[in-house]
Amino acid sequence: MSFTLAKRAKRMNPSVIREILKITERPGIISLAGGLPSPDTFPVQALRDASEKVLRDHPREALQYAASEGYGPLCDWVVGELAAHGFCVTSDQVLITTGSQQGLDLVGKILIDAGSRMAVESPTYLGALQAFNPYEPEYRTVACDDDGPLPDSLSAVQGGDVKGVRFLYLTPNFQNPSGRCMSEARRTALVNAAQAIGLPLVEDNPYGDLWFDAPPPPPLAARWGDGVIYLGSFSKVLAPGLRLGYVVAPKPLMPKLLQAKQASDLHTPGYNQRIVYEVIRNGFLNDHVPTISALYKSRRDAMQLALLRHLPTGCRWQVPSGGMFFWVELPGGVDATALLPKAVDLGMAFVPGFAFYATEPRVNTLRLSFVTVSEDLIDVGVQMLAQALTEFASV
Repeated sequence: MSFTLAKRAKRMNPSVIREILKITERPGIISLAGGLPSPDTFPVQALRDASEKVLRDHPREALQYAASEGYGPLCDWVVGELAAHGFCVTSDQVLITTGSQQGLDLVGKILIDAGSRMAVESPTYLGALQAFNPYEPEYRTVACDDDGPLPDSLSAVQGGDVKGVRFLYLTPNFQNPSGRCMSEARRTALVNAAQAIGLPLVEDNPYGDLWFDAPPPPPLAARWGDGVIYLGSFSKVLAPGLRLGYVVAPKPLMPKLLQAKQASDLHTPGYNQRIVYEVIRNGFLNDHVPTISALYKSRRDAMQLALLRHLPTGCRWQVPSGGMFFWVELPGGVDATALLPKAVDLGMAFVPGFAFYATEPRVNTLRLSFVTVSEDLIDVGVQMLAQALTEFASV
């Protein structure tokens, strides 16, 4: 007896990053691969205290089934947080999700039909492609530069005819994988261009709080609330193991998002929601997030110095002003996927860039994460990468 797989199952592929993380479990490997927050930043004591309080004061409610929309006070907190960034919504526009990855899946579930067209950046977030792929979209890639998507390129995603493009998915703040952050002027021009052609936007913002020198401009959603679905996450500012994120959407979309959520898992764990709310409700993040950013900035600086010191001529990268990643372009003839085994043999790992492209992948790209490794090991890891490049070129 055998089961017949649905066509959508054939479009589900293993995460390149998760497969590479298996390599990093080998003793002695310096991993600059995984996009994992540093465990040094997890507020263990605050979460322990909050857990004890929730179980002491509201144990029955915390351990019972909960509302699909999310814990009301946490939804209200999201509303207040977004208002501080110029994005005014109401709590009935907020859906608490089991990580922002679930938010991407729900968006795909209600907006993508087989064969429908959607647009993405180049490169784009691998996890978003994994979430959208089972719904069988046809991808259109928007041309980008170091400041993000080019506004004039939006109409070109369908050769001048944008009708039928369901949405453009993008990450304006410290993008994964490129690390780029869109300027104020680019955001304004992009939203204006999208409004002019009626192209909805899906704005993903897991990294926006992790800025180093200056906060990023207000979100795209603050400029066009009716045309943007906004996704946020608690994974990068508290702990990813809590699996807590949220979707904020125009009111007409909320019933279908809620129905998709109910069919998926009924509700995000109420216990986790209450713990997180207890931690953050009195301004904890105002003090905690700057400590994360300070650590990450120090490690960003260490990687920048290591790249300058060790990588050969012909490599190119942009120094990120926040977030967790460097995006490196190798000399044109170097395939990063072919380079990876040699780097691993020398003792370091990275993520080849091809997986971050929906179309026309650039194989001479790779992503480096700087947040989970000490400054000294960052230098050693980059030195190993440079050695791998030298040996690869000599073959």
